[in-house]
Amino acid sequence: MVPAAGRGERLGPGVPKAMRLLGGVPLLVHAVRALAEARLVDVVVVAAPPDQVSEVRAILDAHRVPAEVSVVAGGDTRQQSVRLALEAVSADVVLVHDAARPLAPAELADDVARCVLDGADAVVPVLAIADTVKEVDTGGQVVRTVDRDTLRLVQTPQGFKRAVLLAAHSHAENEGGSATDDAGLVERAGGQVVVVPGSPEAFKVTRPIDLIVAEALLARRRGGRAI
Repeated sequence: MVPAAGRGERLGPGVPKAMRLLGGVPLLVHAVRALAEARLVDVVVVAAPPDQVSEVRAILDAHRVPAEVSVVAGGDTRQQSVRLALEAVSADVVLVHDAARPLAPAELADDVARCVLDGADAVVPVLAIADTVKEVDTGGQVVRTVDRDTLRLVQTPQGFKRAVLLAAHSHAENEGGSATDDAGLVERAGGQVVVVPGSPEAFKVTRPIDLIVAEALLARRRGGRAI
């Protein structure tokens, strides 16, 4: 599933983030392909802006994404969009992938899906933190230096047993809770989340400089060279 109903304003004014071009192709198309090319993915569901479902469908058709793809109307928030997409699938295992992570390798999706198939309720790909991390108060004063050895940067696609993710979303709706990712909803509902190694290529395109880095990586891929 790919929630793609948001605007992504930190990337600057213009079209919604998912429709920004990377190598002449919308970020959304790259993200959908990252799932579609995984061996363990059968169907991809995209949650589009409610007034752009037909346009998103036409874009995906034009780029001949190599998989069965459904497009549904998303919600006002990412959480709502995931819930709506979740209701459109019946598979026992589901992956949730950010449209803003267009260059995540298909192998990463397979690694995550395989871990769920092996019995995990929820799985997230992670990277170790290389930089020193400091906790800072509202006045700009450093409170402490955080031990980074136990910290990880979380990526997508994230994988779940469908029943577990549905229960987590229902719990959030009933309790009024929210989280920055779906694994966070599972945690809030009392579920366990395990990790698998992430990929440096699965970085999130949030700022204009991220798009420049993504263009460079894509150019290297097309040139057949590893970055």
